[in-house]
Amino acid sequence: MAAAEPVLIQIPMPPPPPSIPPLCPPPAGKSPAAKPPPAMAVMKEDSDRTQISPPDSSSSQVVRQAALLLLLYLSLGVVIYSFNRRHFSGVETHPVVDALYFCIVTMCTIGYGDIAPQTPATKVFACVFVLVGFGFIDILLSGVVSHVLDLQENMILEKARLNYIVDVAKGRMRIRLKVGLALGVVVLCIGVGALVLYLVEGLDWVDSIYLSVMSVTTVGYGDRAFKTLEGRLFAAVWLLFSTLAVARAFLYLAEARVDKRHRKVANWVLHRDITVDDLLAAGIINNNNGFIRKWEIKCRSEIEEISSYSKQQVIVKI
Repeated sequence: MAAAEPVLIQIPMPPPPPSIPPLCPPPAGKSPAAKPPPAMAVMKEDSDRTQISPPDSSSSQVVRQAALLLLLYLSLGVVIYSFNRRHFSGVETHPVVDALYFCIVTMCTIGYGDIAPQTPATKVFACVFVLVGFGFIDILLSGVVSHVLDLQENMILEKARLNYIVDVAKGRMRIRLKVGLALGVVVLCIGVGALVLYLVEGLDWVDSIYLSVMSVTTVGYGDRAFKTLEGRLFAAVWLLFSTLAVARAFLYLAEARVDKRHRKVANWVLHRDITVDDLLAAGIINNNNGFIRKWEIKCRSEIEEISSYSKQQVIVKI
């Protein structure tokens, strides 16, 4: 009896599901199946390819120009004072040292009153000297501050390039570091001035600290001043740097309070849901290709809302 032949049973397969057409047609020249790589991978590749450019040299150029003009400004003041020192009241030590001391005290708007003009010509010179000195103080302060901020920003960007996932706690640490640096600069300037006043000018500790504080804050009541040659020579250098440093230190304290508020606003923005109004405001819905990607929505909407704050936190949120 012949063996039965095997029977092949064909089981029908279900038809594939119909492809769902996209809501918007794909842009010209691109395949509908093409998908962008993840946002973090793109950012890493871009960070690997892109080199952080150094800060703009305009701020450092301003500092150099201001230093050169300051040297010319002080030289002119010393020459004019030296030829007219008899028309100024006050205790004389050395013509050049007294002239430099008078120029620095005038330019820093301290106004001790120990050296003052007496004739109409010297009073006119003092008026012009003060007005020009205000400009130099503004240029020095803004130029140096901008240069330092550019260097600090470049340092932060370099660290962000190497490690773009930044811990939020580091932002708080930077603020605390700024506050500590500001307080340290104020204490250092006052302490150095008080020590020199105690050792050189022969004042007691209370008067030394009192005159040092009145000097670095540019108050200058005039009841105390530098009278010796060594003291005035020290004051010519110390007053120029300490007044600028203390002014910047108080700006750091103000910035710390503003940064604290910005951090609260940033945390609120990063933890709230995105609405349709946010998409319309960011201009994403009406773009040219008609596509909205999730990473694009997160990047563009959140960066636009906290453009004044650190963008590293936006990367952490994504």
